[in-house]
Amino acid sequence: MFFIKKLPHYAFCLKKKTDICIVNSNHYINLNQHRTMKNSKFFAIALSGVMLLSACNMNNTTKGGLIGGGSGGAIGAIVGNLIGKDAKATAIGAAIGTVVGTGAGVLIGKKMDKAKAAAEAVKNAQVQSVTDANGLQAVKVSFDSGILFATGSSTLQAAAKNSLAQFSNVLKTNTDADVAIQGYTDNAGWKNSTAEQSAQKNLNLSQQRADAVSNYLRALGVSPSQIKSVNGYGEANPVADNSTAAGKALNRRVEVYLYASEAMINAANAGTLH
Repeated sequence: MFFIKKLPHYAFCLKKKTDICIVNSNHYINLNQHRTMKNSKFFAIALSGVMLLSACNMNNTTKGGLIGGGSGGAIGAIVGNLIGKDAKATAIGAAIGTVVGTGAGVLIGKKMDKAKAAAEAVKNAQVQSVTDANGLQAVKVSFDSGILFATGSSTLQAAAKNSLAQFSNVLKTNTDADVAIQGYTDNAGWKNSTAEQSAQKNLNLSQQRADAVSNYLRALGVSPSQIKSVNGYGEANPVADNSTAAGKALNRRVEVYLYASEAMINAANAGTLH
C-alpha cells in the first residue's frame, strides 16, 4: 500500500525494516511491507520512478543529495543499483544508520573523489568509484595478488610493500574514511585435496592475505580503529571467468574499500566536511 504525506524538505529515510519512505519537497511515499512484493525488480522500478518524478524540481546539488541520501543498508543497496552502470552497490557501510540530509551526499562524493584521485597515483592499484550499502560514494582499490603475493603464499613481496606504503598515505590523509579489506582467490584446487578441502584452504589463504595487508598498513601508521573489517572470501565472488588463466589471475586479488564513516556523515550533514 502507498501512503502520501507532506514533508518540508528532501531526504531519504529508513523508518524501520519494513517501512521505507522517499521524500521530495512535497511528499513522501511509504512503501509499506515491500518485502511482500513479488520481486525486487518491481520495487526498484517503483523507487526509480519516484526518484525521477521528484527530480523535476531539483537543482543538481539537490539531486546529488537525494542520490547520496540512502539511510541504512536496505535502501542504500537498492539505490546503489540504480545510480548507473559504473556504480556497484557494495556491502560496506551498512552498519551506519545516520540519516543523510540534503546536500550531504554531494559533499561526501567530493571528498571521495579526492581520495580516489590520490589512490590512482599508487603504483599497481586499480581504482574505481562504487556505491556503498548506504547509497553513498565509496572508493574501491584492487591489488592483484600476483603483485602482492607469490602463488600459495600470504607473505608480502617487496613490490607490494612499496605499493602499500604509498597507499597508507592515502588512508592517513583521509582518516575520516572507514576501511574494509577483502581477500579473494581463484577456484584452483590444492594438491592432494578434495574440492571441499581446496575451497577451505582457499578461504584460509584469502583471510591470511587480507590480514597481511591490514597488518602492514597498521605497521605503516594507519590507525587500527580506521580499519573496520578484514575478511577473506576465498573462491566466492569471482570477477572473471575461472576457466581461463587470465580470469584466475583477476580473481586472485585483495580489495580495499574507503567509505564514509559516521563522523564523515555527521560533518557532511553539518556542512563542515572539507
